Amino acid sequence: MPSSDFPLLSVLIFLPPAAAMLLFAPGLERFTRHIALAASVLELGLSLLALAGFDPAGGMQLVERHAWIGSIKVQYLLGIDGVSAGFLPLSSLLSAAVVLASWRGIRQSPRLYFALLLILHGVTIGIYCALDLVLFFLFWELTLPPLFFLISLWGIGPERRHAATQYTLFMLAGGAALLLGFILLALNHARESGRAAPDGLSFDYLALLDTPAPPEVQSAVFLLLFLGFAIKAPVFPFHVWLPTSAMEGPVAVGALLTGLKLGLYGILRFVIPLAPQASNRYDGLIAALGVTGAIYGALLALRQTNLRRLLAFASINHVGMVLIGLSALNIQGVQGALLQTLNFVLVAGGLFLLAGFLHQRLASTELTSLGGLARSMPLAASLFFMLGLASMGVPGTNGFAAEHLIVIGAFRSHDGLGLAALFGVILGAAYLLSFFRQAFFGAITREPVARVSDLRPRELWIVATPAALSLLIGLYPQPVLDLTARPLKVLIGRLEAGAPMTLAGAPANTPSALQVGKRP
Repeated sequence: MPSSDFPLLSVLIFLPPAAAMLLFAPGLERFTRHIALAASVLELGLSLLALAGFDPAGGMQLVERHAWIGSIKVQYLLGIDGVSAGFLPLSSLLSAAVVLASWRGIRQSPRLYFALLLILHGVTIGIYCALDLVLFFLFWELTLPPLFFLISLWGIGPERRHAATQYTLFMLAGGAALLLGFILLALNHARESGRAAPDGLSFDYLALLDTPAPPEVQSAVFLLLFLGFAIKAPVFPFHVWLPTSAMEGPVAVGALLTGLKLGLYGILRFVIPLAPQASNRYDGLIAALGVTGAIYGALLALRQTNLRRLLAFASINHVGMVLIGLSALNIQGVQGALLQTLNFVLVAGGLFLLAGFLHQRLASTELTSLGGLARSMPLAASLFFMLGLASMGVPGTNGFAAEHLIVIGAFRSHDGLGLAALFGVILGAAYLLSFFRQAFFGAITREPVARVSDLRPRELWIVATPAALSLLIGLYPQPVLDLTARPLKVLIGRLEAGAPMTLAGAPANTPSALQVGKRP
């Protein structure tokens, strides 16, 4: 586990909150947007530096370990591996895009708005880097205050305060399940080490990976952690907060909610590695929720007449596809699921920001207000189509690489699961193509559509960047696959062995971590 003398991960976490505090310094009010953008761009540069120095052949890297709450063995423990490294620059890119997208649209209390955005980004980076379960939980819960105020104060719908309250209550319920699961893991470590609590407690993720747990403990941990992360993802049937927040909250925040799938990251980072036997036992549950969510989300998206609401149900459809990949429990399915989670940042975030630009111009994203947009906004139509192709998984886009792996992994697991994944892909193409045809083609029936201006240079850069990256990753996905290969092979080895395993690889008396893709 290579560490670094320079605490790069800590800088990435605390730079945005420090910039948020700077926004309230006397005399700097007129530079609010510039400071927020400068901090976001610097954050992006530092995250790219972390990625450039990352060795895909290594294990956990840039590790920072310091004593924190000694009485209960809680540490300040950070690190990244191939599962988390890619999220740092992508989430920083989306954060910078959200700052730019909000440049002219935020008139009420801009300092507070941009400060909350920066704080939210800092704690999100903390979620990706935290390797102590209590530290992770702290960052996880710290996402709630910024999102509550962003939705309730700057929302664009009449029920924005209800949406903010609903979101917060759902997340608090999920957080309670996570905390209980983490405590069970720590108590199990004390029991297995032969030391009483609190001396035997450990919230160290790396230590807990090597701590055996009896089947009943693994089952309880799996169900609690899966519930907590499923609410955040959101997984059907815990999805009801997302369409409401997408419609009532500010569009830029909608891009963060649909683009940053922290719940899926949590399932991949904590649930499956820490409870491998239970994951094998409950793979049918994961598959059932995935198939139901994929088909339900797509069918509901087909019926939507509002672009923002459609994108919310499209997100539920894609979350279901990711669960299908995870339920396959083989290297193709899991790697496709991780790649699709990374794709969310670019594709879902880019589409939602584009929906925001349409809303700023037409005060609506209803189909009745959009017909014929391709004539007056050809650039917007082209970029929507490009990102839509990536969302559908068309060859040449990043979505194809992810969905192709998911479908292969599903078929290797079970023919029925593979057919369900294919059906979800087909439905995903249906709702996007149908909406694109109605919104961007046909005769212009409303005068505002005929007079609307196309994307400005700033807006063009915001949407064109994720579209270009989607094509780049789609045409050459190998670097991303290489980045994620090693930790996922180790993960599959854990599942095959059904027993604890170190990050260095499989034990000698168990199937090799390189013998991937075979179910027990």
